[in-house]
Amino acid sequence: MPDMPDATVAAHAGLRVLVYDSHSYDRTFLDAANAGRHTLEHTAAQLDPHTAAMAAGFDAVCLFVNDHAGAAAMARFAAGGVRCIVQRSTGFNNIDLDAAAAHGITCMRVREYSPHSVAEFAVGLLQTLNRRIHRASSRTRQHDFRLAGLLGRDLYGRTVGVVGTGRIGAIFARIMLGFGCPVIAHDLREDASLREAGVRYVPLETLWREAEIVSLHVPLLPATHHLLNGESLAMMRPGVIIVNTSRGGLIDTAALIEALGSQHVSGVALDVYEEEEGKFFRDLSDTVLQDDVLARLLSFPNVLLTSHQAFFTHEAMTTIAETTIGNLDDFAAGRRNGNVLPPGA
Repeated sequence: MPDMPDATVAAHAGLRVLVYDSHSYDRTFLDAANAGRHTLEHTAAQLDPHTAAMAAGFDAVCLFVNDHAGAAAMARFAAGGVRCIVQRSTGFNNIDLDAAAAHGITCMRVREYSPHSVAEFAVGLLQTLNRRIHRASSRTRQHDFRLAGLLGRDLYGRTVGVVGTGRIGAIFARIMLGFGCPVIAHDLREDASLREAGVRYVPLETLWREAEIVSLHVPLLPATHHLLNGESLAMMRPGVIIVNTSRGGLIDTAALIEALGSQHVSGVALDVYEEEEGKFFRDLSDTVLQDDVLARLLSFPNVLLTSHQAFFTHEAMTTIAETTIGNLDDFAAGRRNGNVLPPGA
């Protein structure tokens, strides 16, 4: 970890921080957690090699998942005096940690926040898709009270496959056990308490073949990029339902569209999309969608897509903001904490 700034000076003056990709709710929670300790300046601009120049003269920047902190951005940050990056999320695949280290920039993240927010949302997506709740709500607002086309299935007794049983995946698995679903799981580290609760750990190929519902809860890494692809989708049972509240890059969208078109996959509930950068968290309702793949995905009536909101609860936002400001406090005071991201992480 790079040397920290002089603690006395930093503690007295606080840090000047540019918050990228900031929205009204970011201001609300970050400003409340900050309580004036640091100078926070907000911009709606997302980080890229060009907007990195906006951070000249700032001590630190605060990023979100679609801010692209690559090597070019790191070089501009370093030239402008930025010494710290605080990521207000758990995932950090958008940050080039090696480039940051080369420029002496400390990177920190929110290691964890309310895992219930994402797990509960995944269940909500599953139920909404399975029981056609979104379509029913849209119909009734138009005074169409027919039931045709809204037929769902009981979740009870259906085999649910959970890929990744970290904190979020484990909570999702326990909720599905409560529904009376047999749960199978795959993870490099098995959770003994889940096994005791009735979860059966299996090889990944077995999970693909046996699960009637598949929910993804793993981070996006080189090893997990396009984890769901043409080959893995072909292994799955006809009529499988897929839920993804983790990262869009876990799924090969073109292969998914093909599986939807052949009706091999009966439904998909997504809170993430692999090319969401520049689209999610923006109002594009008055523009022409310049993404043919996304437009095709949205054309399927059995696809439910939300815009990366699974984390978005009061409890989670409070924890994210408090941890982010705490990271700035620690950096300013020269303290180390467990949220620092080392090169190669």
